[in-house]
Amino acid sequence: MDIDALEARETGIVLDRFAEDTALQLGAILMQLAQALKAPLVIDIRDSDRTYFHVALPGSAPLNALWARRKSNTVLLMQRSSFLIGQRNAANGQTLARHGLDPADYADHGGAVPVRVRGVGVVAVATVSGLPQAEDHALVLEALEHLAAAQAG
Repeated sequence: MDIDALEARETGIVLDRFAEDTALQLGAILMQLAQALKAPLVIDIRDSDRTYFHVALPGSAPLNALWARRKSNTVLLMQRSSFLIGQRNAANGQTLARHGLDPADYADHGGAVPVRVRGVGVVAVATVSGLPQAEDHALVLEALEHLAAAQAG
């Protein structure tokens, strides 16, 4: 996996704005993509203080919500996608525990991507859980790209 390419794609997705209505729009995009795949996902959009959007689609399990929370925590702390962090850790033979992070609260598996706003930085995290980690990651990136394109007009 090309870690530099992963980081470039992730950091290249920048929204013009983010608010409650944006979170709902992003959640709707993620739901449409998941439903087209018939994917049994939990979708979660949050910042460090609150949840803006959360849904458990048919076929998902409570464990998916736990994974989403753990992946989201990692992104909010490290400001990079959980997949990128996991790939870097694997390449360096490292773990989140090296940073003193409890695996009950943090995970470096794909599916959580930071939401960046132009001129502001990371303001939230969009997370899905239920597919293999690379597919979870790709789905969130696709949704963020759709939203960024819609904002660009």
